[in-house]
Amino acid sequence: MRENWKAFVDFFTSLKLTVVLLALSIVLVFWATLAQVKLGVWGVQEHFFRTFFVLQKIPGTDIPVPVFPGGYFIGGLLLINLITSHIHRFKFSWAKSGIQLTHFGLILLLLGELFTGLLQEDYSLRLDEGQTKNYSESFRDQELAIVETTNSDYDDVVVVPDSILAKRGEIQHPALPFRVVVRDFFPNATPQTRGQLPNDIIPPVTMGFGKEFTVVPLPLTYRQDQANLSAAVIELIGPQGSLGTWLVSAHPFVRPQPFEYEGRTFTLSLRHTRNYKPFSLKLLELRHDVYPGTEIPKNFSSRVRLTTPDGHEDREVLIYMNNPLRFAGLTFYQYQMDSANGYSVLQVVRNPSWMLPYISCVLMMVGLLVQFGISLFRFIAKRRAVA
Repeated sequence: MRENWKAFVDFFTSLKLTVVLLALSIVLVFWATLAQVKLGVWGVQEHFFRTFFVLQKIPGTDIPVPVFPGGYFIGGLLLINLITSHIHRFKFSWAKSGIQLTHFGLILLLLGELFTGLLQEDYSLRLDEGQTKNYSESFRDQELAIVETTNSDYDDVVVVPDSILAKRGEIQHPALPFRVVVRDFFPNATPQTRGQLPNDIIPPVTMGFGKEFTVVPLPLTYRQDQANLSAAVIELIGPQGSLGTWLVSAHPFVRPQPFEYEGRTFTLSLRHTRNYKPFSLKLLELRHDVYPGTEIPKNFSSRVRLTTPDGHEDREVLIYMNNPLRFAGLTFYQYQMDSANGYSVLQVVRNPSWMLPYISCVLMMVGLLVQFGISLFRFIAKRRAVA
C-alpha cells in the first residue's frame, strides 16, 4: 500500500510530467490555431480546450474517437501536478516567498479558466431604435416555443430545447392539451420554396408555411460570423388524433405560425433560446461616428434606458467600445450595429469568475518582483561581504 502511494506521489510530483504536459499544451495550441480558420473561435474552444479529449470521426463514419488530450485533461493534470508538488516538496520560507506567490497565482489562473469554461454564459441582445426588451438570446442554441395567446393579458409559454428535438422523440407537457412528436430534425438548414428543387428534402406538411416551403440541410458551421439555424418537422397529436404537421425553422424569414385547438389559440416557432431578465433595456439612440472626411469608423455607441419593475432603477446609460454596462452580474458590450437599418446588438456576458485572471496576473507579477528583489539584495550583500 505504501509503495503504491509513493508511486502515485512520485508520478504527480514529477518534473517530467510537467515537461510532457507543457509540450502537449504547445501542440494543442498550435493545432487549434490552424483549425481556427475553419472552426472559428467558439468551435475551437469547444473542440480543443473545453473538452477532455479532442475527438475526430473515423473516415467514412460518424463515430467519434479520441485522438489527443484536450484542454481540460492537460490543464487538470497541470493543476494537480502543481498543487501536489507544492504540498510534497516546498516548505514556506521568506527566501522562496516570491516563487510560492507566483505559483499560487498560476494555480488561480488555471482555476479561473476552468470556472470560466463551466460558468460563463454568452448571449446577444438586439434592439431596434425605440424598442424595449427584457430578454437576451443565445448565439448558438435554439428552442421550440409553443405560446398560448388565448388570454389577452399574458402568454403561457412552453419551450423545448433543440438538444431534445435532436432526439426525435415524443414530448408531453402538462400545460399542453396535446403531444409534440418530432418527425425530423436538421441542425442547420435554410428554407427554400417547394418546386425550386428537383426532389424535396422533406415530405409535404399539412399546416403553416411548410405547405409552400421546404428546407435544405447544410453542414454545421463553427465560424464566429455564421450561425447554425436548425429546422424540424413537428406533429401535434391530441386525444382525438393528429392536429397536423408543421415545418418550423429558426431562420429569421420564418414567423411564428398560429393555430387553434379546442377554442384556444397558440403559436408555434423555432427561435434562439431566450434568457429573461428582471429588468428591461430600451434603445434610445445609436451613433456610428467616423473620422472627419473619411468613412473610417471612429466609435459605435448605444444610449439605453435601464428600468426595473420596482422602480429602483430608471436611468440612461451610454454603452460604447471599451465602456460596457455592468448590472446584476451581467456585462453588456457594444457588439454590432447597423445605423442604416436602425438597430444595435449588445453582447451579454455572465462570468462570475471574471476577476480571477486579473488577480492571478497581479499575484504572479508581485511574486516575480519579490523573488527578484530577494535575489538582488542577497547578491548585493555577498558582494559587500567579499569587498
